[in-house]
Amino acid sequence: MLRSMYSGISGMKGFQTKLDVIGNNIANVNTTGFKKGRVTFQDMMSQTTRGAQAATDGRGGINPMQVGLGSKVGSIDNIHTQGFTQTTGSGLDLAIEGNGMFLVTDGTMEYYTRAGNFYLDEDGDIVNADGYNLRGYASEEAREFEYEGSIIKIDLDGNIREGEAEGINIVYDSALDQVTVDGNIVESKVSDVISDNLITNLNLPLELESFSISTDGKVNYVDENGIPRVAGQILLANFSNPAGLEKVGNNLYLDSANAGFGGLGVPEEDGMGKTVASALEMSNVDLAEEFTEMIVSQRGFQANTRIITTSDEILQELVNLKR
Repeated sequence: MLRSMYSGISGMKGFQTKLDVIGNNIANVNTTGFKKGRVTFQDMMSQTTRGAQAATDGRGGINPMQVGLGSKVGSIDNIHTQGFTQTTGSGLDLAIEGNGMFLVTDGTMEYYTRAGNFYLDEDGDIVNADGYNLRGYASEEAREFEYEGSIIKIDLDGNIREGEAEGINIVYDSALDQVTVDGNIVESKVSDVISDNLITNLNLPLELESFSISTDGKVNYVDENGIPRVAGQILLANFSNPAGLEKVGNNLYLDSANAGFGGLGVPEEDGMGKTVASALEMSNVDLAEEFTEMIVSQRGFQANTRIITTSDEILQELVNLKR
């Protein structure tokens, strides 16, 4: 059989995959926080009919002769460019301008998302449309734990507000040191305890006058007595290669071996973006670009079918030689 027929088949398969990705992009043109996909192609191995030859004294070098055997899908990439921000007027709608992803949990696993359409459930927990809790640093009232028999309370900046262990200097996501009265540093082993008590599901009291979320992720509210308080601070996850995240549906991603998880942090610090309240990040799909790519893919598919029909006509001519 002719090699061109199989090349045409491989081209048809590749353009079909590209049309599938384009169709998914267009279907999600209004999906909150959606990141578009892109298909790239690679040529398949080539059949060498003559190898290269080096130059000699009397003759120049000769290039190899190779016949390509078609194409294949090289990659299907997720393009994590910033989508435009749409104002909604809902105080729990959040958009991220810059790097970072929200951290949510179903109680068993943790997921990452750019979709910031959150709500309050019946207990006052901040949840997404599927009921997954938004994670963040606990409020000052909740930042309390026992260490060596004393109750320690931490403020939003990580400093000890109350407690007998004033010698402990608390730094998020790093090793902790205990300092004696003489100034000597003694290794401390309470970092895991502190981290477990700092990160929690964010919650707002059911009885309050108003609430707001600042650009640094702090969830502020005025309680029923008119006293301003902080319910906690939203956490963002940073990835050096967000395209390496694994899509699992419902606007959620899972970490993968190639995503380059860079740790958790608060907005506007350590390269993290800022949170914009009463707004949502929309899909980064460009319809004009998708329609153009769809036309290119359609024509490419048609051209490869023509290769197959032409090859078939040639084979028919060969069969007719016997007549």
